[in-house]
Amino acid sequence: MDIYLLRAFFMWCSIINIVLLLLSFAFFWLGGEWIYRMHSKWFKIPREQFDALWYGILGFWKISIFLFNIVPYVVLCIIG
Repeated sequence: MDIYLLRAFFMWCSIINIVLLLLSFAFFWLGGEWIYRMHSKWFKIPREQFDALWYGILGFWKISIFLFNIVPYVVLCIIG
């Protein structure tokens, strides 16, 4: 496995994860009330807590994308 293959791997991982993150954000932004109604049938959670939970999940996902996809890609570009 050479450095160019690893660089392509991390590039595509980053692109796919960012697209999924943006789709998740758009889905929550446009259909947040529907998502809340669906989940509130299973779990008794106030709307404010539900929004904070989603905000935390999306934030954690964004940090994970940077840490595990974008940083290795940049490092491989620097050393390559």
